[in-house]
Amino acid sequence: MRLALLDWIIIALSIGICFIPALFVAKRSGKNTAEFFASGRAVPWWLAGLSMVATTFSSDTPNLVTNFVRTQGVAGNWQWWAFVLTGMATVFFYARLWRRSGVLTDLELYELRYSGKAASLVRGFRALYLGLFFNCMIMATVNLAAVKIAGVLFGLDRWQTLLAVGILNVVFAAHSGLWGVLVIDMVQFFIKMSAVIAAAYFALKLPQVGGLSGMIEKVSSLTGPGGVDYLAMLPNFSTNMELAVAIFIMPIAVQWWAVWYPGAEPGGGSYIAQRMLASKTEKDALGAVLFFNVAHYVLRPWPWILVGLASLIVYPQLSDIQRAFPHLNPALVGHDTGFPAMLIFLPVGWMGLMVGGLIAANSSTILTHLNWGASYIVHDFYRRFIRTDASEKHYVIAG
Repeated sequence: MRLALLDWIIIALSIGICFIPALFVAKRSGKNTAEFFASGRAVPWWLAGLSMVATTFSSDTPNLVTNFVRTQGVAGNWQWWAFVLTGMATVFFYARLWRRSGVLTDLELYELRYSGKAASLVRGFRALYLGLFFNCMIMATVNLAAVKIAGVLFGLDRWQTLLAVGILNVVFAAHSGLWGVLVIDMVQFFIKMSAVIAAAYFALKLPQVGGLSGMIEKVSSLTGPGGVDYLAMLPNFSTNMELAVAIFIMPIAVQWWAVWYPGAEPGGGSYIAQRMLASKTEKDALGAVLFFNVAHYVLRPWPWILVGLASLIVYPQLSDIQRAFPHLNPALVGHDTGFPAMLIFLPVGWMGLMVGGLIAANSSTILTHLNWGASYIVHDFYRRFIRTDASEKHYVIAG
């Protein structure tokens, strides 16, 4: 796919608007680890909340929602909508307590709440397991989505996509600390949301889709795998009892104490807890997580869902996607590629905004994971067990 000059200009402007402001906070972030990993605990609720939403809007999120819609209908999203139960518990029971604790990372709380070698062992183990190994798995899924999108739109090889986004993200994560991540997230949120709303609008405008009413009429006549009703808001529990258990039983019986999913398990975790710990006050911490839950579960998914439903009309089968993009590696073709496949219908200018938005989506998530993972490895392992008496500057450089 070839981009027009206007698209390239908009892409450049989008990247510049996102990343240049972060350069001005680098000096502040380099003062000490509290600034580098927690923004000096001076973040207002709206900035922390926007950052939470932007971080969880990664390049793989629209693809994931499209996959749910194409395989299980709108109701398939209850696989993650169900997390709102425990997410709201974070808002009303834990947000103030996180800010009140005064810790730099959520793992530090282990040695405050418990004691002895066992608490230290758990803190050190989780620092490496979550901050390094598990964190790399998450970043791999985000970058896999970037590879698929770049493959559909531009025919890029995997290494080309990974090299481009890798250099961009690593340079800024190392340079600007959490302050830079927050500023980048704030700008990226508006770019990304504008882009996906435009994608939904132009998908509905396609002649073969026929607007919102036309889409509803055409999709309602389709039957998905196992008789799935694509437009149903709730799953058919009479035919899918496993999903009913996953939605109504697991969150209450198991998920609230056994599942690691940032922002959804009661108390929050990882980068969600990091934003609460970085908030100015306890009230700011609560406001940030409340805004995150409303935006994350109620507002943001619908442009992706509309694009996913429209893709069922344009590309009913996976073979239709493969036929439309013969250069795409067949190993990358799945129902999740329905989202990038719909982006080719964006007009000039809007395509540039979408590409800039997808770069922003990748960066906002990867930058957060790099900073948050570094906070675990440096503060909860390296500083705690390896080099306990170094200067603040040393730990910032290590981060």
